[in-house]
Formats: sequence, C-alpha cells, structure tokens
Amino acid sequence: MITVIAVVAAYGEAHPSTPGTYFTGQHHLPHTPDAALLLVAAAGVVLAWRHRYPRLVLCASTAAVVAYTLPGYENGVALLLPAVAMGTLAADPSSTALRSSAWAVAVSAVLLAATASNNPLGETGGGFFLIPANLAVALFAGLAIGSRRAYLDSERAQLARQAAQEAQRGIDEERVRIARELHDVVAHTMATITVQASAATTLLRDRPEEAAESLQAIRAASKNGLRELRAILNVLRAASGDSDGFVDPVQPAAGLSRLDALAAGVRAAGLPVTVTVTGQPRDLPAVTDLSAYRIIQEALTNAISHAGPATAAVTVHYAADNLAVEVTDTGCGLSSIAETDFADFLGVGTGAGHGLRGMRERATAAGGVMEIGPLPGRGFRVAARFPLDAPAPPETAPDQDHWTRDDSAPSGQPGGRL
Repeated sequence: MITVIAVVAAYGEAHPSTPGTYFTGQHHLPHTPDAALLLVAAAGVVLAWRHRYPRLVLCASTAAVVAYTLPGYENGVALLLPAVAMGTLAADPSSTALRSSAWAVAVSAVLLAATASNNPLGETGGGFFLIPANLAVALFAGLAIGSRRAYLDSERAQLARQAAQEAQRGIDEERVRIARELHDVVAHTMATITVQASAATTLLRDRPEEAAESLQAIRAASKNGLRELRAILNVLRAASGDSDGFVDPVQPAAGLSRLDALAAGVRAAGLPVTVTVTGQPRDLPAVTDLSAYRIIQEALTNAISHAGPATAAVTVHYAADNLAVEVTDTGCGLSSIAETDFADFLGVGTGAGHGLRGMRERATAAGGVMEIGPLPGRGFRVAARFPLDAPAPPETAPDQDHWTRDDSAPSGQPGGRL
C-alpha cells in the first residue's frame, strides 16, 4: 500500500496541475518519464523486508531514491520511503541508539547531497531542509517503539520468572508437607514397634502369651505404617507422572475419623489412653482435619517414647467457631531429647528435633495456635485450637453432646465414663 501511494504521489509531483505555483523564474518543471517512477516503486517494494534485513533495506531504499533524485526529478514524496526504513532500523533490538543515530546522519547526508546536486527548485529549495527533519522524526519514533517493546519484553520475562518462582515455592511447600507426613508416620510407627519389641524381648521367656500380643501389636503397627507410607509415596509418584495407578480404596484419609484406630494402636503399644469428644462433630476443612490428627498422633508418639510408665488423655472439642484438641499425659517429664526439641520449639535451642516444630507448623498452616509445655508437677500437655466457620443450626437438638470412652481400663473395672 505504501508503495502504491508513493508512486501515485510521485506521478502527481511530476505532473502538477499548476506548475507555475512551484516553478518560477529560472526553475522549470522537469520532464519525468513514467519509467523513472519504477525507481520510486523499487524504493517502496524493498520495505517489505525491512523487519528481516533493516540495514540492507535502508541502503537499498536510499539508493533507489538517490537514483531517482540525481537526474533532477522532483523527489518530495520519494524521500519519505528511506525514512520508513530508518524508523524500522531504530526500533530493531539489535541496533543501539548510537548506531541508529549514525545511520540517520549518514542517510541524511547522502540524500541532501543528491538533492542539492540537481534540485529543480534550486540548490536548497523545496523540501531540502525537511530531509534531516524527516529522518530525525523516524529515528526518534523508532527508538520510542524499540524502548516500548523492550519494556514489554522485560515485563513478560518478569512475569514468567515470578510464575516459575511461585511454582517452585509450591513444590518446596509440598516437599515440606510430605517430609512432615513421612516424619509423623515413621516416628509413630517406629516408636510403637520399639516399645513392643522391648516388651516382647522381656516377656518372651517367662510369659510367651503376652510376648505374642506384643508381636501382634508390632505386626499391626508396621502394617498400618507401611500402608500410610504407600499412600504418601503414591502422591509423589503421581506428581512425577510415574504412578502405577494404585490407590488403596479401603484406607481412609488421615483425619479425626481415624482417632479410634490411632488410640487402639497406642494402647497396643502399652500406653493407656482415653479419648473424649465434646460438642457436635461435623465435617472439617481437610487441612484442619489432617493437622489436628497429626498433632494428636505426634503428641501420643512423644508420650510413648518419653513419658515412661504413664497414661494419656485425648480431648477433642467442637465449638461453634473453633476446634480444640488437647493431649495430656501423666509421664515423668521430658527426656533429654524431648527437652532439646521443646527448647527448639520455643526458639531457644539448637536441637534438630522436628516433632514439636512440626506440630507448630501444622497448626500455623491451618490458621491455628499451639500451647505446649509441662504440667505442674508431672506430665506434659499439647493443645491446639483451630478457627472454624460457624455451623448451620441443626434441625433437631442432639440428645447429648458429650461422650467419653476409655477402653484402656483393666478387666473388671469401669471402662468409661459419661
């Protein structure tokens, strides 16, 4: 389109309707053969390749305009074609502002010299002094366009980097979560197995029936632990695209619904535990349900490992706007390892323990708060509170909202309280 406009305009310049308006005195309208307009067409056609070969196209367009100018033809419109090529060169990211300016000065000098050599309107007549102005406008416009493109490219690159960082942050958080899951599963399972193995070793010779119970508890603990590890590893394999599609359909997700099974495993490990649930149980957000379960699991694991001969109590309270869980034991206090872990939880230690820190991180991830510390005189307490949305009012009030079960009482003694 630009070539057609330039050729038509050049023909109009060569055949003005009132030549006396422009050519007076000793200046006469030059005869411009139609074939000469092919040079103007050539100067415009080469612009189609200006984005791919900006410097070569600028030289070719300028050369065609110079060839059209030297015979003395009126070149007003033709001078605009090299300016278009000049603007493209200035906008090209491979060309600096200094180099583009040098090209603009060189092209201006060539066109000025060609025009002055045989100008039909006088040596400096007509649009002679507009030649550097045209190229200067093209230069600055091209530099502005190039700067804008560079800015947009930088913004896109920044957004891409931010997206990559967010993706990496998500991966890192998932790795931490999985590591915490592995720690909880392995720590609880191994603590149970260690205690039961010790008991079996002691009882094997004198009381083989009780030793067999301990070995059965080890078998159940290891089976459950392997099942949870398989579930976690399936998540990892699915995330890496290497899953074999196995999912255990009968194993429930970790949550307070598995609290009874957890308590049974703890009792089998030799720690009597009571479970008390108050309030109206209801569906919980997944992160809250998992965090509450894992905190209780970790607290009971610590009680098995560090409390010594003791009992434990688990309390879960569903309030209107929060969920509270509490685990207490009547143990002998903190071992040296647990003391290091507790100091690290408080931020004053240098230990490498992960149990108490893991509890705090879980509570924080679910928007909750933790209270951890020794009880006055004897024992230890772990408590967490999680915010919940207020539940919809039930259609009918429940007959009772408090129940307590204690399956750890010896035979012949009361096994629970209401």
